[in-house]
Amino acid sequence: MKNLNIFLFTVLLIFASSFYSFGQAISSSFLKGNFIDDYGIKYTINDTLWVQHLNIKYHIIKWNFAEQYVIAKNGSGHRSDENKYTRIDFMKFESMQPWIWGFCLTAYQAKNAQEAEQTAAADRKNPKKGCNGFPFSRMKLVD
Repeated sequence: MKNLNIFLFTVLLIFASSFYSFGQAISSSFLKGNFIDDYGIKYTINDTLWVQHLNIKYHIIKWNFAEQYVIAKNGSGHRSDENKYTRIDFMKFESMQPWIWGFCLTAYQAKNAQEAEQTAAADRKNPKKGCNGFPFSRMKLVD
């Protein structure tokens, strides 16, 4: 009986964790696609790459949907910051159409991924000044 309980608990745990991951994938879909920010800069974002056009690349190494941030290694286009690490905090907006979500480059010159991840989060309660004293960049979807 004890082995059966352990087996059932394990199956339930696996089911619950796969359901949670599936839910995360759905909830993150608003972050992926082609966007333009409120400064007129265009972006393309997918699971592994965040491109700020015309050629600034962030190679995504970690998505943290629960705490709403991305850790990335700076790629081409970062003159003095290439091969350093960036933390990008994001938040979804309510009733701010056409702006769907916003982001903040919380850290962009970290020596390694751990340093970037340990950077204090942006202040999402104050999106007008919560990005190191500046507003979050607002993003809207483009075709």
